[in-house]
Amino acid sequence: MKAALPPGADPMLLQLADTLVHEGGRWHARYGPWLLESHFQPVFSFPHRRAVGYEALLRVSDDSGQVAPPLKFFEQLGSFEAQWAADRLCRLLHAHNFVHEAGDMGWLFLNIHPAVFVHGALQTEAMAASVRTVQSLGLPMHRLVLEVTEDVMAQEVDFEQAVSAVRQTGCLLALDDFGAGHSNFDRIWHIHPEIVKLDRSLLRRACGSPRIARVLAQMVSLLHECGSLVLLEGVETRDEALLALDVDVDLVQGFVFGRPVPGTLGPSGASQEIDQIWALLDERHAASRLAHDVRITPYRAALKEAQQRLAYQPRGLACAALLAMRGVQLAFVLDEQGRHVDEPMLPPGSEPLRSDPRFEPLGLPSEARWARRPYFRRALDEPGVVQMTRPYLSLYGPRMCVTLSVAVPVAGRLQVLCVDVDWAGEAA
Repeated sequence: MKAALPPGADPMLLQLADTLVHEGGRWHARYGPWLLESHFQPVFSFPHRRAVGYEALLRVSDDSGQVAPPLKFFEQLGSFEAQWAADRLCRLLHAHNFVHEAGDMGWLFLNIHPAVFVHGALQTEAMAASVRTVQSLGLPMHRLVLEVTEDVMAQEVDFEQAVSAVRQTGCLLALDDFGAGHSNFDRIWHIHPEIVKLDRSLLRRACGSPRIARVLAQMVSLLHECGSLVLLEGVETRDEALLALDVDVDLVQGFVFGRPVPGTLGPSGASQEIDQIWALLDERHAASRLAHDVRITPYRAALKEAQQRLAYQPRGLACAALLAMRGVQLAFVLDEQGRHVDEPMLPPGSEPLRSDPRFEPLGLPSEARWARRPYFRRALDEPGVVQMTRPYLSLYGPRMCVTLSVAVPVAGRLQVLCVDVDWAGEAA
């Protein structure tokens, strides 16, 4: 069986289609001495507990059956024109196999060489012919996700014009390998990708560091605010899958959920693995909450006691028991504008308060205004309720700390009693 293209297909596509062969229920292509085949790796949604798409990956082998890396295949083509033709052939091959095997299910993720992306997108007639071809196969453009790496943005002045042209076809854009090399959010703001694929290196580093894991979660949150879905690729173990779920990515891809295979996979077998990850995360969160409560409850209780004592005792005396607790760095009181009421209070026997010399230009805290700090705003929003921050870098140490706070009525006005607690164990 030969591939059938719609009337009006451009000459290059017609020539490329002649290299497609349907055998054994699947399509493959011959390009010189190379055999080109499609493999598909599922992309899962945690909330939906199933596969929502598949990334098409190229498998290249020579006449002897020896498998070669796709990059080697493209490098040996030499000219850009040959690489462009081969890239179009690969997408044509993947589209045929995907429609044949996946039917009307999910997205098809296609990798495109950045230079080919820019060149092809600006070839108006070729672009239109490609759209007609894809649609004639029964694959609507809104089910197509084109993946492009961000490095070309620094090299191609026409990149944004190409993005605009591609987006007009109705497909989705995915920015690949974000977090590797010189990634920056300026590129996210410029091209507004529907999906951002985080590089596996971020996952690997986050698995070894609670601090980096927290930063990764904030990065995911920021990407969400930019209007993008977030996909974490290269998830190979259950621990990595747990981290991916914990940092709130939308989509995941990796060996733990499914390896690249010649045929696509239905969604029925996916939910069991996803459900197991959810169950493990629930268990870990329950254990983490228990450990957190055990660690922080004594400080909460001491802060509440100090709050009550402030009604009839001087600040230093009211906070004496709190300041005597192990791990307390300092306590301080802020007025309704977030300014210090007086000098911070230190634990007994502490050295005079000095900031780390590297941060000395920031001055002593008694001169500062902390009205934008979460511990201050939340305390004012809920007077009498103890608040607690995420871990952050203290200027006095320097080491990680958390701040507990509570708003207290004093002489008809609210003051916020705060205590910084050493959280160095979470800093790694």
